[in-house]
Amino acid sequence: MTKNFWFLAILAGMLLTSCSQSQATGSGSQLDVTAFAAKVKQLPDAPLLDVRTPDEFDKGHLDKAKNVDWNGSDFDAQIAGLDKAKPVLVYCLSGGRSGAAAEHMRSAGFKEVYEMTGGIMKWRAADLPLVTGSAAAKPAGMTQEQFAALLKTDKLVLVDFYADWCAPCQKMKPYLMEIKNDMKDKVEVIRINADDNQALCRDLKIDALPVLQLYRSGQLIWTNQGYISKEEVIKKLQ
Repeated sequence: MTKNFWFLAILAGMLLTSCSQSQATGSGSQLDVTAFAAKVKQLPDAPLLDVRTPDEFDKGHLDKAKNVDWNGSDFDAQIAGLDKAKPVLVYCLSGGRSGAAAEHMRSAGFKEVYEMTGGIMKWRAADLPLVTGSAAAKPAGMTQEQFAALLKTDKLVLVDFYADWCAPCQKMKPYLMEIKNDMKDKVEVIRINADDNQALCRDLKIDALPVLQLYRSGQLIWTNQGYISKEEVIKKLQ
């Protein structure tokens, strides 16, 4: 092969490497809850943004976090005062909103944005500390004994763990209500708000949403994490 060929090949490789490094450098990254907690300690002065709603924020958030609602009308105005050249840490309930917010911030010129994968759900499951907006803000929620009492029936019990701001949860809600009505002689459908029942979710190891659990005679016989169609659920109930 000619010298020109090798020169062009090496030059192309250098350009690709350079482009790859420029895209990765300073962009921050996705971190699991353990790594995110370590990063918070490592960067004590970095802005820590909770991009959930104010109501969610009051029910439990990371210490020193600032509530900047991703779905609010003033998200851009609230982040406008942050230094784009310095690190920022972002989280939400399960990772969806923080991922969107982090990508938006990178596109807006922020050089180093760290997002917590799994969000508050994984943080709670790891039994990491949270603070609440007020002593009255954190709901006591259902106990394991109360939950077990709901399972004492001759019917199948379909439990839906959800959150108001979980898009797949809201997509599944209508057909779950249809099942509740259409199959009421055979199936009990119980919906449990994860934000209002934090201790129960931690005890049952519910660390992502949505989650469906199916019980027979008090025993768990099937579970599903993530979106699932009505047809697939019906198959499990027959």
